[in-house]
Parts: sequence; C-alpha cells; structure tokens
Amino acid sequence: MTKFLQKHAIAYFFMLPAILFLILLLLVPIINVFINSLFESNLLTPGKEKFVGLDNFISTFQDPLFWTAIKNSIVYTFGSVGGEYVVGLTTAILLNQQIKGRAIFRGIMIIPWVVPIVVAGMTWRWMLNPDYGIINVLLMNAGVIEQGINWLGSESTAMFSVIWVNVWRSFPFYTISFLAVLQTINKNELEAAEIDGANIFQKFWNITFPKLKGISMILIVLHLIWTFNNFDFIWILTEGGPLNATETLAINTYKEAFMKYHYGTASAISVLMMSILLVMMSIYFWLQNKQAKVGG
Repeated sequence: MTKFLQKHAIAYFFMLPAILFLILLLLVPIINVFINSLFESNLLTPGKEKFVGLDNFISTFQDPLFWTAIKNSIVYTFGSVGGEYVVGLTTAILLNQQIKGRAIFRGIMIIPWVVPIVVAGMTWRWMLNPDYGIINVLLMNAGVIEQGINWLGSESTAMFSVIWVNVWRSFPFYTISFLAVLQTINKNELEAAEIDGANIFQKFWNITFPKLKGISMILIVLHLIWTFNNFDFIWILTEGGPLNATETLAINTYKEAFMKYHYGTASAISVLMMSILLVMMSIYFWLQNKQAKVGG
C-alpha cells in the first residue's frame, strides 16, 4: 500500500483540487437536499426549521399536482426523445448522401444546438405567438388554419409545442452521432446487398440499422436523463402552464422552493427526482458496459 501511494502520490496531488471542487459543488449540496427533505422549512422564516421525518414525502405523494407533474415529465421526456431520435436519424441519413452542398447543410444543421437556450426559447415564444407569430401567419397563408392558434396558451397544444421546440433544439446531437457511425459503414456491403436484389429499406434494416443500435441505446438513455431533468426550455416557453399542462417535476420543484418558499417539500421532490435519475444512470452504465464487452 505504501509503495502504491509513493508511486501515485503526485497524480493524486494534482487530482486533489478537482476532487475538492466536485465535493463542494455536488456532494455537499446533495447531502443538504437529503437533510432538508426531512425538515419543514420556509425561506421566509429562516432558523425555524422543524424535523418532520418523512412527512414531506407523504404530503408530496398526496398532492395531485405531483402526479400531474410526473405524467407531464413522462410525456415530455419520451415525446422529446422519440422525436429527437426520428428527426436525428432521418437528417443523418440524408446528410450522408452524396448531394451538392452537403457541407453547407451540415453546418446549417448544427445551428439549433449552438444557439443559447434563452435566445432560442424567446425566439420560439415570438414565433408561436397567437397574434403576430410567424408560425400562425405561414399556416394561415397556406390555408392550413383559418385563425391563429394559441400554441403555448392552450392546454391541448402547449405540451406538443414545448416538445417540438425541444426536438428542434436537440436533434443535431443525434444527427452528428449517427452521421459519425454511418460514415464508418463499408459501402461494399451495401453494394453487395443491392446486387443481391435488396431494396433501400432492406439495406437499411439489415445492414445500416444494426450498426446504429449501440449508439442508439446510449443516446436514448443519455437524453432520457437530460430531458427528464430539463427546466429551462419549459420555463421560458410556458412556466409550466397553462393550468399546469406543461408542469414537470423540475418546474414543480422550482415553484415549491422559490415561489411558495416550501423548501422542505421542494427538497423532497428533488430527492425523488434524483432517485429516478439514478435508475436511469444505472441503466446507462449497464448499457455502456454491455456495449464495451460486445465491442471487446
């Protein structure tokens, strides 16, 4: 053990600042959240915390809004990830073709990913405005609709609109990842399959898609985690409205902590969110290890 420490002491010495930073930035706040979830506390009355054990969790489970937030989180997460996957895979296949100006299209495609979230969110709010938004103008000029739709202000369209904006924002990440794999596929395999009489769909399903399964699973699990925990886009677009139609667990936590000042309840919801995210992360690492073994 002594020899090991002597051999690696310099490495651990240089790692120490990063380790301390991670402990202060992540571990300490997480421990505080767990502790605060066991207390009844209000930001307006600091110093008057009261230990309540699991009461915050019980009251959370009894709150109908909590279950609404879970339902919205599931719809938002799976709707976004499914849309991102389909759009990302489609654009990757198109951009992998030998077309004129392919480099330009690839550059344009990355724009949604690099635009700051606040800028993108505010721009989409203007575009989806029921009175002067460009989306309604284009649809009315095309004869698709007769009058402007309140995309973000109607319960029937708010969640769809938020999901669409998130798909627009995130699909380039899928496109880049899929495109990197598509460019490694041996074209001789595709040509041989075509000579054997395989059509375009058979070539995709039997040759291309199997090679995308590994990256697909990793992307899906990663984005399930990121999207489930997403706050910024929904808050910028709808703030969880209308009538809680787009209120996810992340939005619910923010409102409990910084609008209702129920810090203990917000901490309890955060603990439940972390538990769900830990499950998702476990799935991700399991898939990663499985993929590594297959690759090895």
